[in-house]
Amino acid sequence: MKKQIAIFASGRGSNAESLINYFEKHNNIVVRMVVCNNPTAGVIAIAKKHSVPCEMISKSQFADEQYMLSLLNEIDVLILAGFLWLIPPFLIHHFENKIINIHPSLLPKYGGKGMYGSHVHEAVLANKEKETGITIHLVNEEFDKGEMIAQYTVALTPEDTIETVQQKIAALEMANFAKSIDTFLAHS
Repeated sequence: MKKQIAIFASGRGSNAESLINYFEKHNNIVVRMVVCNNPTAGVIAIAKKHSVPCEMISKSQFADEQYMLSLLNEIDVLILAGFLWLIPPFLIHHFENKIINIHPSLLPKYGGKGMYGSHVHEAVLANKEKETGITIHLVNEEFDKGEMIAQYTVALTPEDTIETVQQKIAALEMANFAKSIDTFLAHS
């Protein structure tokens, strides 16, 4: 029986598409649905292109335990791929050690509420960091504080800009996110 994944995404969907492509012909894992909270998100078109059902949720639906557990009834693992809402405690408890997030910094640095996307890269550059990277981690009740699964680093130069840092982070995500999930799920 294949492990059923739900990808939660709020934006463009580049990580979601990478995951869908990676697991498309996987023997043990299948992307069962995309869950989105933004009606203008690019991930909606990506899900449609790949024939993956996309469920739109409102804040009130997301906070409704009965609704969410019914929606995710056949799902084994939740993957957060640029999903910007804090996961409610009932989902964290129901999917204990089965919610995986990707964060665009080397946690614990530059994590927490409000630290996403370019906000993270601005802080990294402002502090003249020599490297940055991504952290793939389990989700708990605090933003970006769950147990670490993997980290990948990339060097920075004084010439780096927010755009070049975004490109470096995107390359790390594309190369490592799906593979790290695959490895983690194979051992859990």
